[in-house]
Amino acid sequence: MDPEQQPAPDSAAPELVTTDEAPVASPPKKTGNLVRSIVEWGLVILVAVSVAVLLRTFVVQTFWIPSGSMYPTLQTNDRVLVNKLSYRVHSVHRGDIVVFTTPPKVDKTFKDLVKRVVGLPGEEVSAHGGHIDINGKQLDESYLPAGTTTDDFGPVKVPTGSYFVMGDNRSHSADSRVFGPIPKRTIVGRAFFRIWPLNRIGFL
Repeated sequence: MDPEQQPAPDSAAPELVTTDEAPVASPPKKTGNLVRSIVEWGLVILVAVSVAVLLRTFVVQTFWIPSGSMYPTLQTNDRVLVNKLSYRVHSVHRGDIVVFTTPPKVDKTFKDLVKRVVGLPGEEVSAHGGHIDINGKQLDESYLPAGTTTDDFGPVKVPTGSYFVMGDNRSHSADSRVFGPIPKRTIVGRAFFRIWPLNRIGFL
């Protein structure tokens, strides 16, 4: 066939076009994004609230101090963190500041009270000459301000599974001298950190 008589290209045949550009995706629908964001934030809030409730119930809780019975260690309107797991890990120690359920036959104005552990199970607690005696030996109470004295009482035998608790403000505290030793099962936890006021924030 004569090269000059080659058939003309079929104008109807498709051309192959190549390009390095990626295909452009359609923009997402705004309504779909809004719904997804609402669901995501709802889940975040739900998880956060659940964690907070679990922590408050089983681990750490904030307590407000309503009176001056623990003065000067704790003052009225102080707020403290209480570790609820402490006594599942170790025993109650002398000197610990504990929050416990208000004992029976005591004014129920407040659901819980806060005092310091002085006597342990099986010990004999008494006061003589202004100081505390444990099994007849003077107790070193370095956590009290110098000059603090305790009126005579006792001796009181602390039952098994119970603790003798007292307020640091010895002359203005209704404690185990009034309602007796407290059972361990009534202890909510150990107060370990003051979070308010800010100028006295710190460990107890």
